[in-house]
Amino acid sequence: MNYWLVKQEPESYSWSDFVKDGKTSWTGVRNFAARLNLRAMKMGDPVFYYHSVTGKEIVGLARVAKEAYPDPTATDGDWSCVDLVPDKQLKKPVGLETLKTDKLLKEMKLVKQSRLSVSPLTKEQFDRIMKLSGGR
Repeated sequence: MNYWLVKQEPESYSWSDFVKDGKTSWTGVRNFAARLNLRAMKMGDPVFYYHSVTGKEIVGLARVAKEAYPDPTATDGDWSCVDLVPDKQLKKPVGLETLKTDKLLKEMKLVKQSRLSVSPLTKEQFDRIMKLSGGR
């Protein structure tokens, strides 16, 4: 199993929008590193949902519902997307400042490469975020 984090501005598509829809295609990614990450996602992989720009916090947990396929919004190039389904809202959001100051989490791609919209996590990072959020 792999662990992931996706970023989205809540003004564009918030966690509550995602929950209301019940499923979404994660389209529009136009970064080569993020594309590789999308292509590495497997069915059932857990994915943290991070509100960027406004809020700057991990607010929910989703799962990969469909592995990488051609992004229908791409007009040129070889771009991919995945389908995600919401799993649960975190009891306590985990903010960027916490991520930056935590010994384990400050090494996350989100902190080191802040413009990367789809990034991998280690199992230890995933477990630490779950603990900080009041989860398992």
